[in-house]
Order: sequence, then C-alpha cells, then structure tokens
Amino acid sequence: MSAPEKKIVRPYGDTTGDGMVQLSFTLPLPHDKRAEGAAAQLANKMGMDPAMVVHAKAMGPDFTFFVVYGPVHHLVDTSKVTVLEREYPLLTAKEANLSIKRGLRRPLVVVGACIGSDAHTVGIDAILNIKGFAGEKGLEYYSEIKVVNMGAQVLVPELVERVRAEKADAVLVSQVVTQRDAHLYNTREMAAAFNEAYPSGTRPLLVVGGPRFDELMAAELGVDRIFGKGTTPGEVASYLIHALVGAKV
Repeated sequence: MSAPEKKIVRPYGDTTGDGMVQLSFTLPLPHDKRAEGAAAQLANKMGMDPAMVVHAKAMGPDFTFFVVYGPVHHLVDTSKVTVLEREYPLLTAKEANLSIKRGLRRPLVVVGACIGSDAHTVGIDAILNIKGFAGEKGLEYYSEIKVVNMGAQVLVPELVERVRAEKADAVLVSQVVTQRDAHLYNTREMAAAFNEAYPSGTRPLLVVGGPRFDELMAAELGVDRIFGKGTTPGEVASYLIHALVGAKV
C-alpha cells in the first residue's frame, strides 16, 4: 500500500487558512472579570493568540463555563494521521445470516452488557435491540444470531459466568461513564477475568464500545475490537462475521 499523500492543513474559521479555533472548558472559579481573564490566559498558553472570550456563564457559585475563540498557528500533516480503517465488508442482514449458517452451522451467540457502575444502556441497546439505530435493525433482528442482553451495572464475574453458561462466541460491552477513566479500568478488569477463566486462545471475542474510547487501544486494553460513537448494528454484525466466521466459510 502506498503512503498517503502529504497534505498540510490549518483550521478554518472566517477565511481559508486563518487558523481560527473555538474551544470550550470550565474553570473552578466564580464568574467575574478575573475568571474571564484566567480563561483567556489558559487559551493563550494553549497556543491561541490572541484569545477572545466570546461566552462565559456561571455554573453554580464556584464554576464558570467558557467559550473562547482565536487563531492557532499549528499545522496538521494528514499523511501522518493514524486511524483504524475498517478491514472488512459491510454485510446486509441476509448476507450475515447466510454467512453464519454456512460457516458455523449453528447460531452465533452474543452476550452484551454495561459493566461496573455504568447504568447507561442506550449504546448497548442500540446495537442489540431489534429497534436498532440509524435506520438499521439491531442484532436481535438477525435470525442466525442469539442475543443475550444482561442490561446495566453487571459485575464482571456475573458476565463471565453467563458467557460461559451460554457458550457465547462474542461479548459486547458498552461503557459510557468515563469519570477517572472508569471505562478503561473496567475494560482491563473484564479482559483479565476472561483470560483467567478460559484456556489460552479459547476465550470469546471481546468487543467494547463507547463515545470516549480510542479505537487504537484495543491491544492495550486486552480486547479484540473497540467501536466509537456512531457505530451501527450492521458494522458490529459485519465485524463479528469477519472475526468469527470469515475463516470458516
């Protein structure tokens, strides 16, 4: 594969190449002139020069939310940008079902959950429930996929036990709560638990998703795949087919 063509870009605000950027953040200061000055100083130290405070709003008595606007002088070389490219084709539900039927000769079993203290099931439900997301039906719609949705706040030992009982091929975990990197801690704990519970090379496929994950961190977190925000059920189903059935068809 040839290297990407080098292309240098700058942010666009009012005119091409002006480098204008809008940035928002909160400071633990009551809203006053000093707080606005602190916001401008912070933005200036981050490379925005000059920095204009275009919005400031008190968030209770001790915090202020800011929006600052101004030019930055940094350039981006798009040929050096690293992303995870999809390496498998997107399949329709009919194609996915046929692949499973031919490759596994049995239903593909998926167990999904939100682990730890995470009670936000919107993400996992969007992928698993038949109503789906973005105009696509969830995995429950696929006739050759058996879905077990354990819901929210599932303890890792409970997840491992249910996955073993179901003889699941894949585990889908959604993590939305990210305070103090809880999503990273929970993912590492889950991966370690499955590696301990299964002989080497026999554990089910581990897939996690959430809006704050870096898709390039899968190996570091001990899982097979990470999906970010906006992922559709069809993308997940196609990946499962690629990873679990592709070599057997």
